[in-house]
Amino acid sequence: MNLSNIRAPKKASEKRKRVGRGMGSGMGKTSTRGHKGQRSRTGSRMIRGFEGGQMPLHRRMPKRGFTNIFRKEFNIVSLARLAALGAELHAAPITPDVLRKAGVIKAKLPVKILGDGELTVAITVHAHKFSRSAQEKITKAGGKVEVLQ
Repeated sequence: MNLSNIRAPKKASEKRKRVGRGMGSGMGKTSTRGHKGQRSRTGSRMIRGFEGGQMPLHRRMPKRGFTNIFRKEFNIVSLARLAALGAELHAAPITPDVLRKAGVIKAKLPVKILGDGELTVAITVHAHKFSRSAQEKITKAGGKVEVLQ
């Protein structure tokens, strides 16, 4: 990009619509509001989603499910991923910071370890939560489980 191919953004040079400034402007007399009716009146304001008296879409849609406001989000890591990481780190303890640096997790949420995959190396894992199968597999491989608060 250089000065020869810079252009103004779209609609940057469009004039503002000036209504009620005479018939010659094309927007005089009724000021683009049409004749009579609710929307032609001053002070008229419909609520968001108003469809002219028809049942609004958000009320026509069925209500489904339930949202638990106390739900806790977790970064989920499988044992297979930990096994690959443990082999790279040569039995160093695996913490959420180590997982973040390795690119396994991204968001700063608590970490939960799930028991997908097999573990052959003895590793120490520090996480906020473990599934029962993950805990059993880690201890069976000779590793340690440390629960963080």
